[in-house]
Amino acid sequence: MNAASRTISDDSLWPRLAGLPLLVEACEYDRLHATLAHEFERVTTHVRLVGAGADGLGEDVSTFREDGTTLHETRPALPLEGEWTLAGFCDHVATLELFPQPPEWAGAVRFRNWAFESAALDLALRQAGRSLPDVLGLEPQPVRFVNSLSLGKEPSFAPLRRRLARSPGVRFKLDAEATWAPALVDQVAATRAVDTIDFKGHYGFEVEDPEALGALYDRVLAAFPDAYLEDPHDRPEIAERLGDHLDRVSYDSPIHTAEDIDATPLAARVLNVKPSRIGRLHDLFEVYARGAREGRPMYGGGMGELGVGRGQIELLAALFHADAPNDVAPSAYNEDDPASELPGSPLQPRPAATGFRWAA
Repeated sequence: MNAASRTISDDSLWPRLAGLPLLVEACEYDRLHATLAHEFERVTTHVRLVGAGADGLGEDVSTFREDGTTLHETRPALPLEGEWTLAGFCDHVATLELFPQPPEWAGAVRFRNWAFESAALDLALRQAGRSLPDVLGLEPQPVRFVNSLSLGKEPSFAPLRRRLARSPGVRFKLDAEATWAPALVDQVAATRAVDTIDFKGHYGFEVEDPEALGALYDRVLAAFPDAYLEDPHDRPEIAERLGDHLDRVSYDSPIHTAEDIDATPLAARVLNVKPSRIGRLHDLFEVYARGAREGRPMYGGGMGELGVGRGQIELLAALFHADAPNDVAPSAYNEDDPASELPGSPLQPRPAATGFRWAA
């Protein structure tokens, strides 16, 4: 274990950031838009905090379309101005109403909170003239990534075929569907390019056909013997099937704090550390510390970021779990018809000289 790993294992690195001075003079909001796979329209918002001649950016991924609640539509005049420490600012943001009315999905509050906290971290570091790796005392490493993908409402091999043609070495995290035919599973497995199967068993989706769901698990377990099995359904018949596979069961959706690691339905070892889902810098660094202390495999995850947020999760992956199937592929991989050339994995580290950003 190298010196950096020992530091991460000892305790959370949050105290190295918490006391950073922060001056906020204004807050601005910028609209981002793209058409992603399967012609899915994605809208996010840059949160821009301004102070002392610098700006700090974060990205709000809490809403997927313009419905009157995005930050660039509502442009709330939040009481953010003043002189703070980073920790004090984050604690203050946690007391604010960030939506015009409570969102239908409670997790959206954490996503939006992350936008403001990540923007504050970026601004505090830029005002201090320092980078995140510098303050943490960690050396970023090349980031191995996967392309997170659905095979469509009418599942087919085409989405994989297009990406493999453009980037032959790309690897995948696939959203499993009970509608996957056995022949399609065999075709996908033959690529030997799948690192993670995401069952999305904790998203509240109704299980319409338990028998078909069980058959899906049987096919996946047989066809992908080395892949991580993310967010399996919390059903007795599924738990029985996974009993011999707990070392590769991972959790994403239930993980918001380090304490949640003890509360997963199965005693799994692997963590998908998704900063926007966790929502708070303090809690994020506690999760990193807990995972490292216990020797748990970790990988990073995103939520279709279009702007600075993607680079921020790539930078965190480079610092904490670089050699893992990180769901942090450059945003171009999420487009419906990606460009003819796509960046290859691993991504070489390119932290900005100051702030919490991946250099352009």
